[in-house]
Amino acid sequence: MIPRDTVERIFSAARIEDVVGDYVSLKKRGANMIGLCPFHEEKTGSFTVSPSKGIYKCFGCGKSGHVAGFLMEIEQCSYTEALRMLAKKYNIEVEERELTQEEQQRQDDRESMFVVNEFAADWFEKQLWETQEGQVVGLGYFRERGLRDDIIKKFRLGYSPDKSLLSKAATAKGFAEKYLLNDSQNAPYIGTGICLKSEDGRLYDRFHSRVIFPFFSRSGKVTGFAGRILKTNDKVGKYVNSPTSPLFEKHNELYGLYQARQAISRLNSCYLVEGQMDVISMHQAGVENVVSSGGTSLTKPQIQLLHRFTSNIIILYDGDKAGIKAALRGIDMVLEEGINTKVVLLPEGEDPDSFARSHNASEVVEYIEGRQTDFISFKTAMLSEEAGSDPMRRSELIHSVAQSIAVIPDAITRQVYTQDCAVQLNVSELLLTREVSKLRNGKAEADLSKRERQQEAVQQQPKPVSETKPAGSLFNGNMLNLLRLIVRYGERVLYETEDGQAVQCGSYILEDLREDGIEPREDVHRKMFEEYAAHCNEAGFKAENFFLHHSDNAISSLAAELVTDRYQLSKIFSHQSISENVTQEVKVQTDEDILPELTSQLLFETKLTVINEQIEALRAEVEQAEKEGDWNKVRSIVARQPQLMEIRAQICKELGNRIITI
Repeated sequence: MIPRDTVERIFSAARIEDVVGDYVSLKKRGANMIGLCPFHEEKTGSFTVSPSKGIYKCFGCGKSGHVAGFLMEIEQCSYTEALRMLAKKYNIEVEERELTQEEQQRQDDRESMFVVNEFAADWFEKQLWETQEGQVVGLGYFRERGLRDDIIKKFRLGYSPDKSLLSKAATAKGFAEKYLLNDSQNAPYIGTGICLKSEDGRLYDRFHSRVIFPFFSRSGKVTGFAGRILKTNDKVGKYVNSPTSPLFEKHNELYGLYQARQAISRLNSCYLVEGQMDVISMHQAGVENVVSSGGTSLTKPQIQLLHRFTSNIIILYDGDKAGIKAALRGIDMVLEEGINTKVVLLPEGEDPDSFARSHNASEVVEYIEGRQTDFISFKTAMLSEEAGSDPMRRSELIHSVAQSIAVIPDAITRQVYTQDCAVQLNVSELLLTREVSKLRNGKAEADLSKRERQQEAVQQQPKPVSETKPAGSLFNGNMLNLLRLIVRYGERVLYETEDGQAVQCGSYILEDLREDGIEPREDVHRKMFEEYAAHCNEAGFKAENFFLHHSDNAISSLAAELVTDRYQLSKIFSHQSISENVTQEVKVQTDEDILPELTSQLLFETKLTVINEQIEALRAEVEQAEKEGDWNKVRSIVARQPQLMEIRAQICKELGNRIITI
């Protein structure tokens, strides 16, 4: 494990806006920064980063935490691995204590896969630059395609010779076979798949006789490869990709995103092309905000990934009929994400690769800016030309255009497109509007039906006890409010005793709850109370920093939520009762202004909840005893009620006397 003082140095050095900014395009909004959540699908940014507190929170899906927690979520790694990544980013030396056997195994599996991929990438590069076959065949191919050496090295392109040379090199290096293969039956969570196994048990190279294009994570680690064959062979595909693994899923990847992410964020736009060579040639021409879908149709995960960096996409396609057909596939998914989508058709016979090789950056950008058109207009013009005057084909065209307009989430944008397309198609605007509305209503009904089915399935599942007891939920809410005070103001002094001893907010809450035998019921709540009690007397202890940087992700996530709530606790008490039917609006102060009063009131609210639960439990016992006809038991239970009612009356009186006037 990493020593606490090293962890503190890491958290002190790490800037959450820099780390998150490697994965999400953030925009300044007041003291915070906002962007699209990388953890759930959304079209309007609700993902907030607080540089001053060093935390993130999504007000859409609820995920929150510190900078290491963010890396744990997005990279699917352990807390220790996230700390190592941060330490490496900020050049902090890490001296670790020995891990448990289970922790070590989990860490080793994932790290070993990255190590194997890095070894393979280095090996492919060396074959390209340092062997005669690599220089003649591999490097010769790239130079024939017009690539400069610096660009080849920028993308870490490589070459894999024939047969089994990589397998032998990896085995000689000592890598375990389970990390070289990808056996979904025996090892579903490990295996890079750079090697395959023949029927006689020998290993051979998956990418042999191909030039190599590595894929990178957003942090720059090698996640997988694509290999292009150079010899004509009808029996094998032109491209072979790494198999699906915990590190790589081709349909979720965007080739070149690692190299393009900074340019995309800076320019707030991205060019989307089809193949790897298109990306590389565009970079060589000086245009760096470009990524590729990897030669396949766009997928929703790819679109959502790109949307985290920008809301402006320009799709570049070949100028032939195949390119036009390709431009019409899958774009509705882009529009549905609320992305501003433009399309550019290159001159006939050109693709982004060839066009970039024959033009410089300014010429490429000038051509794109002069030819780009919004997708709806592009689709309308293309299909109108194809349909001609054929009534049936024009009818299909109108339906197709309406379908694309219908998926656009913004109502104003839909209306503008409806007006423009009605003119282009020479149809009534009212007719097109009705068709769009019909399609949207149909989708809304389908979505509602789906949600109802999901809700019905959830309702049919057995519910945890905590979900079937409203009073228990109320108690947990009381605990959360008290934890808010502890996390935010745990070390703040509420008052001084007669002998001059300072009483802190957190300690006061703990002692008061202990006196009444009240304990948290949720595991994470209980752990936080226990952790506070164990560390609150340590020199320099600050509850907020302690909990936000806690190694338990459940604790740090809850702490982040408690310090990033959009409301103040004191707003709960922002109305003072004047009479039974009249309330008076009163000024809302900050929690700190009324911390002693607020602490006492929340404690009394908690006690009132507990007493009400006990009274309700007695009533339930009485009902059960009456059903059983056990009247002695009824009298015994009823005899216990007056004491509870008296305690409740005292608490209500205290609450009445302590009503906070803000």
